[in-house]
Amino acid sequence: MNKKKIFNDPVHGFITIPSELLFDIIEHPYFQRLRRIKQGGMTEYVYPGALHTRFQHALGAMYLMGETLNTLRSKGYQIDDHECEAAQIAILLHDIGHGPFSHTLECCILQHVPHERLSLLLMQELNRQFDGRLELALRMFTNTYPRTFFHQLVSSQLDLDRMDYLQRDSFFTGVLEGTIGADRIIKMLEIVDDRLVVQEKGIYSIENFLNARRLMYWQVYLHKTTISSETMLIQVIRRSRELLDEGQSVFMTPGLAVFLRQQVTWEDFQRDPSYLQAFATLDDYDLWGCLKMWVNHPDPVISMLSRMLLDRKLFKIILSNDPIEPETVANMKKQLLSQTGFDQSQLSYFLVEGSSSNAAYVAGGEKINILTKKGQIIDIAEASDLPNIKALSKVVKKYYVSWAKNIYL
Repeated sequence: MNKKKIFNDPVHGFITIPSELLFDIIEHPYFQRLRRIKQGGMTEYVYPGALHTRFQHALGAMYLMGETLNTLRSKGYQIDDHECEAAQIAILLHDIGHGPFSHTLECCILQHVPHERLSLLLMQELNRQFDGRLELALRMFTNTYPRTFFHQLVSSQLDLDRMDYLQRDSFFTGVLEGTIGADRIIKMLEIVDDRLVVQEKGIYSIENFLNARRLMYWQVYLHKTTISSETMLIQVIRRSRELLDEGQSVFMTPGLAVFLRQQVTWEDFQRDPSYLQAFATLDDYDLWGCLKMWVNHPDPVISMLSRMLLDRKLFKIILSNDPIEPETVANMKKQLLSQTGFDQSQLSYFLVEGSSSNAAYVAGGEKINILTKKGQIIDIAEASDLPNIKALSKVVKKYYVSWAKNIYL
């Protein structure tokens, strides 16, 4: 079978699968599942073009890894073919542990089990199925391989995951502020003591990269409409769990039933492989199918929330730099109670408070290091002539209240 396939990607152009092992991994059902998980979760409710998937993003990140390693090799750094393949496998599978709607439901379908941990479990299972051929990729993914720069390319503050998703999300949303010069950043990379550094002349490309990331968070990932729709989806899942706890009948796909009928923890995944197999069947369509069925459920809460999501009748939302005044929230609750006839138990599903935060660069964490012309290595946040990057390292927190307006039970 010819396994030298080519994908025509709208962001990077033609992407060639570089090896038979990578082809076989892409063909595996675990990876094909990513076709059915949208990259941006609920952002399509803001930007109708944001229909791209985790599958596309993973292929794009693999492509950028190949370009980066070819660039480093051309500069004389010794990277063998086995390392190249392993690094491309590691970045290809970095998001394989995402569940339905990507980050949105990590808090409620699972009991705060990060997708990175599930990615590792799925990679370990694939390693078993492929007779240990993913061993080096796993070491790079877990940062146990001595050549640390491979892990930095997979997961750091300047990794190829971010370089692809910023370009891809900017392209599909049409938010041009997210545009970055990934090609130039890649050309500026060097290796010192097996760690990544950026040539000094690449500083402004890094500055643009960090600023683009900050803008994309506020304009796309933490857009008030995205937060509103995600809040509603979380409340629907919460209500379905409560109905199940009460012994009521609630339609569910088999995989989803595993996680809604019980609180599945990280320890459960480690203890029983059947949880991982159930998780590997889940995608966005499980939830959309359930929402379409829940519209007809006799419970008015789950029925109304499902209908509102399907018809895009979203909660109103107030975003503020300061905590929302308790008096404001109390007045909203009174209004909801008088308009809808909700009781107190129902009210909590239709008025939700919370907060969101964003820092483009976390100073003091995994650093982005600049290699100066004098051979010094400096954290970009400490570069004295870049005060705006110091500003980007500040964590900005916003508070919100999201509520159903003008609805009646």
